[in-house]
Formats: sequence, C-alpha cells, structure tokens
Amino acid sequence: MEKLYKLFLISSLVLVYLVIAAGAIVRMTGSGMGCPDWPKCFGYLIPPSDRSQLDWKAEHEYKKGEVIIIDENLRVAPKDFKSNNSYSKENWLPYTKHDYAIFNPMHTWIEFLNRILGAIAGLATLLLLIVSLLRFKKDNIVSLVSFLIVLGMGFQAWLGKTVVDSNLLPFKITIHMGMALIILIFLVFLLEREKKFTKKLPSIPIFKSLIIFSLILTLSQIVMGSQVRQFVDEQIHLLGFKASTKWLEDAPFLFYFHRSFSLCVLFINLWIALILYKNKYIPIEFLSILFLIGLEILTGILMYYFYFPFSSQPLHLVFASLLFGAQTFFMIRVIKQK
Repeated sequence: MEKLYKLFLISSLVLVYLVIAAGAIVRMTGSGMGCPDWPKCFGYLIPPSDRSQLDWKAEHEYKKGEVIIIDENLRVAPKDFKSNNSYSKENWLPYTKHDYAIFNPMHTWIEFLNRILGAIAGLATLLLLIVSLLRFKKDNIVSLVSFLIVLGMGFQAWLGKTVVDSNLLPFKITIHMGMALIILIFLVFLLEREKKFTKKLPSIPIFKSLIIFSLILTLSQIVMGSQVRQFVDEQIHLLGFKASTKWLEDAPFLFYFHRSFSLCVLFINLWIALILYKNKYIPIEFLSILFLIGLEILTGILMYYFYFPFSSQPLHLVFASLLFGAQTFFMIRVIKQK
C-alpha cells in the first residue's frame, strides 16, 4: 500500500506539472477558445475536426447541447430533435456566455488535450485520496491534505469553466494559475513528508529567514510575470501573433521591474548557497533551485532580446512552477528540521 500511495503521489505531481505546461502551450498558441463551451467541446465529447461538422444539416438527428455555427454565431440545441429541410431558428438557442464563434481545428485539439490532461490529473488525485484514507489511522494529516487536493482540483476545473465563459479574461487566467500553485504546495508537502533526511542543514536563524524570503520573492515574480503576460496578451490581440517584435515596445514599468527583480532572486539564493557551502553540504533540491533560476533568467533573455522564440513562453512558466515547487520542498524541509 505504501508503494501504491507513493506512485499516485508522484503521478499526481507530474500530471499537475504537465497540465501547467499544457496550459502554457494553450496560451502561447492562442488556443484558449478552441473549445468555446465547457465541459464539452462544441457540444461534443470528442471535438469536431472539420468546420463542416458545425454547419446546419437537413434531416439530421441533433442531440441536446450540440452546437452549430450560423452567421458567425453559436447556436445550441435545447433538446433532442431531427431537423427539417430548412433551418428553423425556433429549434435553436443562442449561446449567451460569450460571442466567440470561430472554429480552428488546431486550437480545438490543443485545448481539448489540455482538458484531457486535467481530467487525468484529477483522477490521479482522487486515487491518491482513496489510498491515503487507508493510512488514516497511521497518518490522518495525509488523508486531510489529499482531500484538500481533490477539492482544489474540483475548484480548479470550475475556474477553467469561468475562464472559457469569460472569453479568456486575463485576471481569471491569473487566478487559475494561482490555484494551480496552491495545489502544488499541498502535493509538495506530501512528497516532502515521505522523505527521510540524514544530513543536517544549517541551524542559524538567518538561514531559515532567507529560505522563506526567497520563496516569497519567487511568488512575487510569478505574480508580476502573470501581470506582464496579461499585457502581452493584449498586445497579441491588437497586433497579432506575427508582430512579436512589437509586443514589448510600450511595455509598462512593471515589466522592467520584473526583469530586474530576477537578480534579487538570484542574489538571495547565492547567499543561501554560500551558507550551505560553508556547512559542507548542498542538497540536490537546492542545486535544482539554482539550475531553475538560471533557466528562468535564460528564457527571460530569449523572450526580450530574441522576440519570443517558439516555446520560450511556456518554458518560462514551467520553469517558474518547478522553481516554486523546489523552493517549497526545501522550505518545508528546513522548517521541519529540529
């Protein structure tokens, strides 16, 4: 049972990171409205692959909830019915959540695969909860945290629906990302709880303070990065995906502050590295923190100086999420050390 619990724990953590990566790819490719409804996609469990599937058809059996596009507007079947030889608007209801009615097969399938990954991640966390309940007498905290994770995944799914219904309002996307980080905290907490450490970390007060402060800095960077991303999304909407050289021409002060602030994150962690070096023990998780900070700075440089090369944006977000997870793990270890 212990092996099964660890399997579902690691699987849940990996899948949540994959969902974050998939979400970043959705945003990079502009595929967020590839499925304009939720939880189905154009009213189908398996999304259409051709625009003709969304045209009105005569003598066709329509199911409740199926969607067609008429005059660049979405129409939804309110019940099961068979169409006549001519279109009758009385048989259809307008889709009222938003007015987006564009079908792009690439965008549709990218968004659909993102949702599939989310569903698999949700299933993995549910299995984690079931297995954790078998350990309730031994460790009830694990069961409680696993339950909170499942609740968080359900809430995250609902947030995903509100993002689609709002036609990708930037602040809702940011909230969606924030919830993913909260879920990561819970999963990392469970992962650290399974580890047994023999070597001691420095016990001086400044060390623990620096660890906590460095995590706060990273979280601040993620929040600022989300705000910068909102600005970039607006520029993409105005200028188009092909005008990447102009996206940051009129960047707000927040962008430059976010860019320079990364040096503060680096400096604090180099200070921590010096303390660890003097202690003659640098754990692998902290080496990964330094490595991820380097990757974050590198992808940031690529986006600014090389005009957002392909995959630099999702990689920047994934590295930030991995960094946040690694720092959370390290902080929990430091706090728990007696």
